[in-house]
Amino acid sequence: MTTALHASRTDAITWPTPESFTTWDARTPHLRRLDTKRGRKMCSSLEEAIRRSGLTDGATIGFHHAFRDGDRVVLTVVEQLSRMGFRELTLASSSLSDVHSGLIPFIRQGVVRRIFTSGARGELGEAISHGLLDEPVQLHSHGGRCALIQSGELHLDVSFLGVPTADELGNANGVSGNARCGSLGYAMVDADNADCVVLLAEQIAPYPNSPASIRQDQVDLIVQVPTVGDPAKIGTGAIRVTTNPRELLIARHAADVMVNSGLFTDGFSFQTGSGASAIAVTAFLRDHMRRTHTAARWALGGVTGNLAELQNEGLIGRIADTQTFDTRAIEDLRGNPDHMEISAEQYANPFGKGACVDELDMVILSVLEVDLDFNVNVLTGSDGILRGAIGGHPDTAAGAQLAIVVAPLLRTRIPTVVERVITRVTPGANVGVLVTDVGVAVNPAYPDLLERLREARIPLASIEELCERASAIAGRPEPVEFRDDVVGIVRYRDGSEIDTVRRVIG
Repeated sequence: MTTALHASRTDAITWPTPESFTTWDARTPHLRRLDTKRGRKMCSSLEEAIRRSGLTDGATIGFHHAFRDGDRVVLTVVEQLSRMGFRELTLASSSLSDVHSGLIPFIRQGVVRRIFTSGARGELGEAISHGLLDEPVQLHSHGGRCALIQSGELHLDVSFLGVPTADELGNANGVSGNARCGSLGYAMVDADNADCVVLLAEQIAPYPNSPASIRQDQVDLIVQVPTVGDPAKIGTGAIRVTTNPRELLIARHAADVMVNSGLFTDGFSFQTGSGASAIAVTAFLRDHMRRTHTAARWALGGVTGNLAELQNEGLIGRIADTQTFDTRAIEDLRGNPDHMEISAEQYANPFGKGACVDELDMVILSVLEVDLDFNVNVLTGSDGILRGAIGGHPDTAAGAQLAIVVAPLLRTRIPTVVERVITRVTPGANVGVLVTDVGVAVNPAYPDLLERLREARIPLASIEELCERASAIAGRPEPVEFRDDVVGIVRYRDGSEIDTVRRVIG
């Protein structure tokens, strides 16, 4: 009876013919002609991809920063957009680095009008600080970018995502090919949310390309390009291994703070952020873990090879990786099932259904400045110029049970402990400890931690004492002079405005 019923329903169906379609999407010609199914996403040039994307003047274009200083996608795309006559675009990259100074002439020409980014460095940061943009740059954390997208304030019209390999339908990853960059955690957010996703792929792999960090059902168009980035430059800038004795001393003290915090128990979780001292903490932590037979259940990153080695030694159960910082970590992600690739959404979206940062016990974070209220600046230099990036700093500090920030007391005779930071990025209420090369200051809101560290004979000092010592050595810096006009708006991870960056004089 069931078979007959199904047969009668089938007989009653009138199937549409290709000729019955009167309209179709230019990106899906296979709905009209079956002979165009294969290769339909492939474009012969970046210009063709842009035309097929439907991009218009005033639209928002998205990018990711997995290649850091080795990125070759942003400028390639913006140069092509300029040649095609596009104007008034909003550029929304997960972050911008020194390599992106080439954007300056395109901003002056009016190709790019607005910018959303986690940070800006080098010549680009200086130019923005001197009033390059007509509208203030919107500066967000990694989790904050997800929140802005989710709220609808940041709408990605077309995202151009550089990948080492992709197949003809768009299955792409960052662990195969010549330009391996590791996790595509930031690109995943764009792939999930952009109206149109264009992959710039260095190599086209046979279908199906696996693993698929970005899936074929997320991708609209693909263009093969000569290069998407230089993986050798992923680990430059803030991401470096140090042999500096002062930075190593800070790292050793930070590891001692972790071990004596009361959170260093079997099954703890942690993250070590970017910055030489923060990265070096891993080596000292390894010694403590071996000596006490204490293993971490999981670790979060930005992932370095040192962190991967701890896992391979059985000292970490699993690693969650939203960005990979060196070739050793990239190779580990490629072959280790317990080294998991995650999106920035999973990493830190405060409005998401579950952020990894909320499960952290401890995080080690670098700073440019910290003030008497433990507020942190990781964005502007002592001269008020944009020289860094917010990254995941406020995300992890808010999520972890204990945020430990590390910095030398002085950088080239410039105090890092000041009465008031120039730019507030992370609220002091979320910072537990400051570790410097001359002493460790504990936030008064953590009295139990202060007692633990005192009993462990950690070299303690109050934040006021550290500030006075820095001033005694270097003198009190003259206040930076700013103009009234705002060149940057610092957005907290929930989208609210936490501070502004004003235009520098000069």
